[in-house]
Amino acid sequence: MANSPQSKKRARQNEKRFAVNKARRSRIRTYLRKVEEAIASGDKDAAQAALRAAQPELMRGVTKGILHKNTASRKMSRLASRVKAIG
Repeated sequence: MANSPQSKKRARQNEKRFAVNKARRSRIRTYLRKVEEAIASGDKDAAQAALRAAQPELMRGVTKGILHKNTASRKMSRLASRVKAIG
């Protein structure tokens, strides 16, 4: 348990940061799920639109420190190739 004032403050800050990061991660996953659903339905236009919406969200996750840059790039690349393969 935190005892010093500094460690108590760090614990409070960690809780806030955890909540913010959790929300951001959830938001990114939602966008990715929309792309996955569009790919599964076979609708190329919807998949492309969903991918265009998801890309800035992924990169925002990188700048906020939630995802590593290469991880986001890999996810975008794999999704883009799957969207391209539709129809």
